[in-house]
Amino acid sequence: MKDTRVRHLTTARGLAALAATGVVFAALLTPMASAGETDGTAQSAQSAKSEKSAPKPTVVLVHGAFADSSGWGGVVQRLQWRGYPVVAVANPLRGLPTDSAYLAGVLRNLDGPVVLVGHSYGGAVISSAAAGMPNVKALVYVAAFMPDKGEVLGELAAKFPGSELQPALNTLPFSNADGSQGLELTIKPDKFRSVFAADLPRRTTSVMAATQRPLSASSFTDVPQAAAWRTIPSWALVAAQDKAIAPDLERFEARRAGSRTVEVNSSHAVMVSHPDAVTALITTAARATAR
Repeated sequence: MKDTRVRHLTTARGLAALAATGVVFAALLTPMASAGETDGTAQSAQSAKSEKSAPKPTVVLVHGAFADSSGWGGVVQRLQWRGYPVVAVANPLRGLPTDSAYLAGVLRNLDGPVVLVGHSYGGAVISSAAAGMPNVKALVYVAAFMPDKGEVLGELAAKFPGSELQPALNTLPFSNADGSQGLELTIKPDKFRSVFAADLPRRTTSVMAATQRPLSASSFTDVPQAAAWRTIPSWALVAAQDKAIAPDLERFEARRAGSRTVEVNSSHAVMVSHPDAVTALITTAARATAR
C-alpha cells in the first residue's frame, strides 16, 4: 500500500479524529505495556469495537464515466470492515436525466440514513439525484464534478486549465431503442493511463482501459435541475495530480459548496490508488452527520 500524503483543509475536529486513530494504532503496535498502559489499550480496543457495532448509515457509491462499480472495491472492503452497509451503484452513463433518475430510484428503496458518494461524473449525478431526498444526510465528492443548477458540465470543465481529457476522447455513434442516434465517449487506450490513472501500474490500467464503460456525450450538455450540495452537508476530495478534471476546478467547486475538504496527491482514479484516504473521508462525513 502506497503512503498517502493527505492535507486536511478542515477544522481541528478532523485533526482530533486522526489523533484518536493514531492512539488506537499505537496501542495495538506496542509489544510490552505497563498495567496502566494495558488498561488504556483495552479501553481503546473496546471503543473501536463499540464504534464498529454502532448503527451506521448506508454508504452509496456512484462511479463516474469510463468506469464501473468495481473501481470502488478497495473502499467497499474497508467500509464493510468498519461495519457500514454499502451499495455500489451501477451508473447507467446514459446522460444526466437518465442517470440521476435511476439513482433517485435506488435511494428511495433504501431504509435509514444515507451517505451518498460520487466520483468524477458521478458527482453530477448525486447532486441531481439527492435533491429532495430526506434520507441523504451527507454528500461526498471524490475528484468530482459538482455543478450548480443550470450549469452544464462542458462549461464547468472549461473554467480552469489542467484537464487533458478532451483531446484523449474517442467519439462513437450508438443507437437508441427508438431508432434515434446518439454519441458516446471513451478514452483512447493509449491515453487512458496518463489521463485517468497515472499512479497505478500499467498492468492494472491496461485492464481498466479495455473494460471502460462509455459515457453518453449528452452528459456534457444536459442541464442539471438541482444542486443538492446547496442544502445537504458536503465533503470533497481534491486529487492534486488529476488530469481528467482540473484540480483547480475541484478546489473551486469545494469552496463554492462550503465542503469540508481534503487533498490527496493522486490521479483521477483516487479511490483505486488511495482507498484509505477515500474511506477516511467517507467515514468522517458519516460520523459528523450522525450527531
